Amino acid sequence: MYYKFFLAILSVYGVYADQSSYKWTESLPDPWTLSNEQLDIYLPRFHKMHPDYHERLIALNLWRVGTPYGIFCLGEEQGVDTDPIIRFDTSDCTVHVLTTIALAESNSFQHAKDVMINIHYKPDQYGTSTPNYRSRWHFTSDRLLNHPNTIDITSKVSSPKNLETINIELNKKKNGSQFLDLGWTSVESIDYIPIEKLSDDMLSNLPSICGAAFVKKDYFKNGIVIAHEGYVLNGKDLIHASSIEKKTVNVDLFSFLKKDDKVFRFDGIMFFDLKQRRK
Repeated sequence: MYYKFFLAILSVYGVYADQSSYKWTESLPDPWTLSNEQLDIYLPRFHKMHPDYHERLIALNLWRVGTPYGIFCLGEEQGVDTDPIIRFDTSDCTVHVLTTIALAESNSFQHAKDVMINIHYKPDQYGTSTPNYRSRWHFTSDRLLNHPNTIDITSKVSSPKNLETINIELNKKKNGSQFLDLGWTSVESIDYIPIEKLSDDMLSNLPSICGAAFVKKDYFKNGIVIAHEGYVLNGKDLIHASSIEKKTVNVDLFSFLKKDDKVFRFDGIMFFDLKQRRK
């Protein structure tokens, strides 16, 4: 009995200590208020305080809570979509995920922009990524299955019996046309965990930080699987850009998934690991 009590105290202390190591970020200015030049001052501090890549991702996520929401806010700065290649004054769900990765791998705004190009755009036959609307990773499920830095780990979190599989041609609508004019579709077999089967035991298999992508069956008819994404910290907290709250928020994952007592917001969930790019 005393041994279990002792372990419980250690567990509580461990969580507290873990949280306290990121408390220094609360003294920083809000990132969405900073100029690019000011960002150059603060980014190196994250590398100094958190040399570990995943700890740095956690710190940056916590720092970015409160960022104003803005949908479809990134582009190529030319051509079809003239929005900035990278920005920190506003985020939607995918923008939050990708720009946080770019920040974690960078010491300056320009470096973050260069990293973002490599994260957000598919490489050509020579391995070079160039900002182009058609080469962008438009579909989160495509990115999780085929991008070397956001790796699907859903099948490692859940046993096979609790998985569902959707066989789908991404970007191909039910009527045969393309959802986005990309000259591209991709036939994929995608595993996900039905929301009603998600459990604490599964979440205990997650690393200290990973990505979560939310499946919406209504989207399948348009050749889309994922409707939303964000970060899961410590297997329980979801940090994501919320279209409802109009900002980036830190919420309990299970509470977020329940629209009300009887209805879930999404039909399924995928998890993905975050791998630092080779320098």
